[in-house]
Amino acid sequence: MKQTILVVEDDKMIRDLVRIYLERQDYEVIEASDGEEAKTAFLTYHPCLIILDRMLPNITGEQFLEWLQEQENKDVSVILLSAMARIDDRIEGLRMGADDYITKPFDPNELVAHVEAVLRRTGQFCQKIVHDGLCIKPRKGEVLLHDASIHLTKHEFRLLYYFMQHPNVVLSREQLMDEIYPYAEQDVSDRTIDAHIKKLRRKIENNPSMPERIQTVRGMGYKFASK
Repeated sequence: MKQTILVVEDDKMIRDLVRIYLERQDYEVIEASDGEEAKTAFLTYHPCLIILDRMLPNITGEQFLEWLQEQENKDVSVILLSAMARIDDRIEGLRMGADDYITKPFDPNELVAHVEAVLRRTGQFCQKIVHDGLCIKPRKGEVLLHDASIHLTKHEFRLLYYFMQHPNVVLSREQLMDEIYPYAEQDVSDRTIDAHIKKLRRKIENNPSMPERIQTVRGMGYKFASK
């Protein structure tokens, strides 16, 4: 499972350079050119780490950090990029909530090394699967939909986790029963699986009667649809 990094930088040449070097190390890279795009990307992709330009247009890096601190999903690391190289500037950036601070111009290999170092410290918080704003954190037992927490029962959580591990794959009711009830906790029928899915749809679908995420495949089972 790739770790997702959001690069927020208004200079396209810098964004492209950072993306190329990060992708070489097998990271998934999402790009944003300003603070508004960064907010949308954060809520959609739930990145493990954000590389953030301090001097963004419209919404500055400082303002974005303030917004980030207010969000429910705070288990994300931030590396600030800035041409402001004084010691006082670096201290201020770290006190604002950044985990690291790199001054421009920078060597992209050094940036990658900083990314690796930060994720070594914080990577345990980044065990997650994300599909179109829906985020599941199996080690923490949490589910977020566009950064809002969703309460699931034990069986609903197991069901969603299995679906998200197998996007766009048709899963039979028998497969789902084996996953949710691995130790034959009780007699389980197809109707039990259908009931779990009906309740799960109410919690994660915009319109449960016309589900877009968990789709019924007639005569075969269900499929978790992911773009």
